[in-house]
Amino acid sequence: MLKRLLDILVSLAGLIVLSPLFAVVASWIKLDSRGPVFFRQERVGRGGRPFTILKFRTMVVDADKSGFYTAENDPRVTRPGRFLRKTSLDELPQLVNILRGDMSIVGPRPTLAYQVEQYSPHQRRRLEVRPGVTGWAQIHGRNTLTWPERIEYDVWYVDHYSLWLDLRILLATFGVWLRGEGVYASKDKFVVSGKDADRL
Repeated sequence: MLKRLLDILVSLAGLIVLSPLFAVVASWIKLDSRGPVFFRQERVGRGGRPFTILKFRTMVVDADKSGFYTAENDPRVTRPGRFLRKTSLDELPQLVNILRGDMSIVGPRPTLAYQVEQYSPHQRRRLEVRPGVTGWAQIHGRNTLTWPERIEYDVWYVDHYSLWLDLRILLATFGVWLRGEGVYASKDKFVVSGKDADRL
């Protein structure tokens, strides 16, 4: 209950304080290319419940139809998108998801339904908590980790969760963000039983 209360307070404060930045980013996206400001996609949350994740759109319209993997020089990425991905500002609209209760500030990154279908019973344990904007896997390599490695980090988080651990993750996330680590990785890191994984 305390974690949820903190999520509500932080996400609400973040949406209020960052509203001018939201307006600037939204205008930049609209002026640069046709399409919506926000990218919406169905993800799987706590207990396997689906929800719609929000991000600032960083790619051309319908880019996901040609695959989920995104290379560093992917031509589908827009000019604003390159900056937003590098700085992770594309994730800011997930404050709305946190306020709604779909996500938490800290937790395993939410994945796609086809990925969840391939989980083993052990791997499904990452669904025991709300997905997060950042997490244990994100501060231990992010997209440079293989898919099984990420899931192992997520299950470890589920087993060792505490508010102190969340604080530790948040502090480490700031360092990862400043260094710009793990935004992109080689495609072999994204393979899940022959399919492309999402850029988490």
